[in-house]
Amino acid sequence: MNILEIIEKKRDKKELSKEEITYFIEGYTHDKIADYQASALIMAIYLNGMTKQETTDLTIAMANSGEKLDLSSLNEVIVDKHSTGGVGDKVSLILLPLVASLGVPVAKMSGRGLGFTGGTVDKLESISGYQTDINIHNFVQNVEKIGISMISQTLNLAPADKKIYSLRDSISCVESIPLIASSIMSKKIASGAQKIVLDVTCGSGAFMQSKEKAEELAEEMIEIGRLANKETVCVLTNMDEPLGYAVGNSLEVIEAIQSLKGDMPEDVKDVVLELGAYMVKLAGKGENIEENTARLLKNIENGKAYEKFIQLVENQGGDSSYIKDINQFPKASYIENVYSQKSGYIQSMNAKEVGKIVCALGAGRIRKEDSIDNAVGIILNKKVSDKVEKEDVLVTIYANSKEKLEEAKKKLLEVIKIEEQEIERPKMILEIMK
Repeated sequence: MNILEIIEKKRDKKELSKEEITYFIEGYTHDKIADYQASALIMAIYLNGMTKQETTDLTIAMANSGEKLDLSSLNEVIVDKHSTGGVGDKVSLILLPLVASLGVPVAKMSGRGLGFTGGTVDKLESISGYQTDINIHNFVQNVEKIGISMISQTLNLAPADKKIYSLRDSISCVESIPLIASSIMSKKIASGAQKIVLDVTCGSGAFMQSKEKAEELAEEMIEIGRLANKETVCVLTNMDEPLGYAVGNSLEVIEAIQSLKGDMPEDVKDVVLELGAYMVKLAGKGENIEENTARLLKNIENGKAYEKFIQLVENQGGDSSYIKDINQFPKASYIENVYSQKSGYIQSMNAKEVGKIVCALGAGRIRKEDSIDNAVGIILNKKVSDKVEKEDVLVTIYANSKEKLEEAKKKLLEVIKIEEQEIERPKMILEIMK
């Protein structure tokens, strides 16, 4: 077996065997296959696709390419949650303490933001003292002790995926359903979960722009889950506008805290409750989705979810006084409003463009090594379908540079579309696939 034969086979639209896929992944991970050869194979996959079996074999080979997290000592069904990305997505900060408050163990490794999408780890690190970089022994101990731990990816999980993702980016082969599905699922399988709930976002601020593409990706991941014996549920959610009102690290943590105390934006609530109800079901803690939803709401109302978040923060070295008094979070130097220039109804606000504006303020990073400013971002005062009058506040900008503030003002007015006709509030939950 050699890499040239494998490239030829896929070039000629033939199905690769499990052994051939494993040979490629092992060889590329250990630098025995050159980048230019891997590029040729990835391009052939991009152009000719993969069968369901090939995609599953690729996923398993990538999951086996590095360390794997063993959570069997917890003696519980571990359900992992993953989002395919978006703008203003603070769902994990709310959802995971909430489900943990119902006795569902949460062992969550999260990533950092890159480009216009935010990362849960960056948001957690905006809480003074919170440690995301802890060893695996302490990670598992935290889950045993309080039922939840949220950290950055400390294990060398699926290193083949990291190499292939960088390669895909450099040769314009990012938008391939088999490659996206195997990338996501390989990390989920390596991170030790038995069941997986996926928030598959679609719209202007998502990887999948159309519902059809999101469905295709979901189908692929569900099939991988089935063949890998990992029950997987996909919730398709709308990401045409930012989720909630806050976009920016500290601002999103503040919105998450307020949500856990009962003041949750309706669109965020729709997503949190749907994902949460399925996490509870897959964990074996409740078969009925409606009843699970009611239990989740009850634990927001009675303060148990909020208390679990405080417990999480304190247990990982964070200063919980920030959670109890949100005014302690550092403030940006400039806090200014953007006013509507006409009356009407908000028709759209392109989530990706809003994400880029917030990234330019300093809340995101273009390259992995970039530092971020936790205090900057925006608070939307209006959402799609809302009525606005001329001179109403549309957005409040938090900036640490006058120049960046002025640029953000100008761009936000271009992104938020206002017309006379009334429109319905966008539907958040588009489909449940399992």
